[in-house]
Parts: sequence; C-alpha cells; structure tokens
Amino acid sequence: MGRPRILITGATGFIARSLVPKLMEEAEVILLLLEEFGSGTPLPAPLDKLRPNLETVYADLRNYQLTARALRQARPDKVIHLAAVGVSDPFLNVNTALSHNVTGTLNLLRACFEADGMDVSQLVVARTPGERTAMNVYAASKAAAWSFCRMYARTAQWPIQGAMIFQAFGPHQPPHLLIPAALQAALAGEDFPMTTGEQEKDWIYIDDIVTGFQALLRAELLPGTTVELGTGRATRVADVVEELYGIVRHGGRPIIGAIPNRPGEAPRQIADAKQTAATINWRAGLSLSEALRKLVNSAT
Repeated sequence: MGRPRILITGATGFIARSLVPKLMEEAEVILLLLEEFGSGTPLPAPLDKLRPNLETVYADLRNYQLTARALRQARPDKVIHLAAVGVSDPFLNVNTALSHNVTGTLNLLRACFEADGMDVSQLVVARTPGERTAMNVYAASKAAAWSFCRMYARTAQWPIQGAMIFQAFGPHQPPHLLIPAALQAALAGEDFPMTTGEQEKDWIYIDDIVTGFQALLRAELLPGTTVELGTGRATRVADVVEELYGIVRHGGRPIIGAIPNRPGEAPRQIADAKQTAATINWRAGLSLSEALRKLVNSAT
C-alpha cells in the first residue's frame, strides 16, 4: 500500500507551516490554497522551499463547486481542516465568520463525503476551546460549524473527528499575538504593556501540536470524537510573560494591568490530557518552561 494522501486546508497558517514538513515524511501532502497563491506568489516559510515536493489545488471554501473540484483533483485519503478566520480577531464581522467558518466547513464536508468518486477515510477538524462558552464571534462560529460536523458524524457516520487545540504558540505565529509580541519586546529590552493577565490557559508548543495530529491520524476513532491537544496544566497569562522575560534577560519588564482586559475570554481553559492519552496514546512532551526556552532559542 502506498503512502496516504493528506489534504490540508488553511495550509499557509501557523499550524500548517510546522505540520506540513513533518507529514511529508510519511505521506503525500496536498495543500488547498486560494487562487492568489497560484500566480507565482511565494508561500510563507518554510513551505516555499518545499513547494516542488508538494501538490497544490485551488479553491475558496465558500464556493462549493470550486471546493468539490479541488477535492476531486486532490483525491485525498484524509483531510485536515485548519482553515478559519478570526483566530486573532475574535470579534470579526458576523457575516464573515459565518461564510468562512460555517459555510466553508459545510462545503468541505459535502465535497469530502457527497461528491462523486470521493473516498475520504478521515476528516480532522481543528477546534478551539472557546467553543465551550462561545463568548465571541469566532468561537460561536466554530461551535456552529462543529455542531454540523457532529450531526453528520452521528446521522450519516461520516468519519469526522475534532482536534481541540489549546493555547498554541511557537515559530511562525502572527507577530501581533501575545507570545510573539512579548518575545519581540523582551528581545529588544523594552517594557511590554499588557492586561492583568489573570486568565489561566493551557499552553502547548507547536511541536507537540504536530505530534498530536500525527497520533490522531493514526488512531481509529468513532465518528464525532474530539481529542483535546493540550498539556493538562494551566498557567496565568501574566506568569507566562514574566517567565519569558526571565529567560531572555535583555532588560525591560511586563507592565501588568497597563491595558484593559479583552472581553470574551474564559477565565480558565485546560485540556483533559488523561482522556486524550487514553484515546490516541499521546501526551505533550514539553513543559511550558522548556517550550519557552525553545522558542527563545529559535528567535536568537
């Protein structure tokens, strides 16, 4: 039997940029891209150097016909759905969130399991722990999309599984997000104005997210199953930024409470690591301190 064919949506995003190189070691990887990347536009690092060894198909997931055409061209055995809008802008326009995150997901589901000639054995949908409380537009749209996934998994037995990714960080993350912004300030020896940082989050490094996806792809799970990719330990946002400054030691400090807290955030999010270990035989390998040091080393 040949290597499996794995199609990835959201293929130029933070998670995909680390996931794709690892999956290429064991599978034929196909990227689903927007047409704008088909006219000589370079892919973000490190994907551009890998492009000669990658297959690409093109579609806007908001358009079912284009999505179904791309899936027929790709002929994937498995699909990883990472594409979403609002990860770094949770109070985005409602219509934008619905068209991308709900309609786009539904179009992908139908293209995988209803289109003629398709034989997808597993569709893994990236989820967010914010879905549990749905306190912002992004989380609410993701929760709605998963409701459809779970409905089809239960009623039609479509082989859909969820990967709920907790507080991810690592190289290639958008620079305006908390960890990369704090790291940039710390490396420059500058103060970092921030909120009170009282929220407790389960911080997981990108390398562990990658191995979590690999374990999920190997597992045989019932349709509709979700596994939680996190460490099972929660740490305050303020403590993480202070530890980051303590590792860098270039001067400056976090100015805690200098800016207002952002609405729409749960006070505590933590993965059920024991349940995930029992389900897919996987645990995160890096402690928060080890992960922060690895991130600093990659940036210096």
